Amino acid sequence: MKLVKILVVDDEENILQVIKAYLEKNKYIVYEADTGRGAIHLFETLKPDLIVLDLMLPDMTGEEVCRMVRKSSNVPILMLTAKSSEDDMVNGLMIGADDYITKPFSPRELLARVISLLRRTIQPQLGNMSLMSYAQGDLTMDLERYEVRIHEEPVSFTLMEFKLLEILAKHPKRVFSRLELVNLTQGDTYEGFERTIDVHIKNIRQKIGDDPKHPVFIGTVFGVGYKFLVSHDV
Repeated sequence: MKLVKILVVDDEENILQVIKAYLEKNKYIVYEADTGRGAIHLFETLKPDLIVLDLMLPDMTGEEVCRMVRKSSNVPILMLTAKSSEDDMVNGLMIGADDYITKPFSPRELLARVISLLRRTIQPQLGNMSLMSYAQGDLTMDLERYEVRIHEEPVSFTLMEFKLLEILAKHPKRVFSRLELVNLTQGDTYEGFERTIDVHIKNIRQKIGDDPKHPVFIGTVFGVGYKFLVSHDV
């Protein structure tokens, strides 16, 4: 059985200890950091399976930590924030977070978010295909390794971006509403904003070079949602 390592980053000792207690109760191995630099050092040393990251740190912001992590890893990142506006949430997703939770929060809800993120990485439901190819190999996805390549060059994807692209690509020409995509990627108990899907789709398009005005892969169905435009290569 895989031992799951989680890095928790927060400079509030009481919050840090509550999170640690709940995670350790569920048999996760927990490492702690109370500064951004400490978090980066532990990330590089330990290669955790998931990061719980507070945005307000004494030496650097959580956004800066997230950007540094995303330069080399698509490890799931769950952000903790006292900022509860939709714009703040969208900004966090734009820089690479997979999910977010606002303070004050229920430890049980945080645990549920952690379990959900880990379920999609450590125990992925791969179906019968592990390698998917589109447009004569211009875009490929390896579902076992969570890798995306565009014109044979690897592209760094967050977990949420990968899952969205996988869902769309496995069902070409089918239109998915934003709410459907939220439920399929986050679960039907998720209470986030449907606008988060637009943010992730924008990020995906930028990474694969898909012009929304003249899309090759992902099309917008105005007032409804999104669809994948091409079938996989035979």
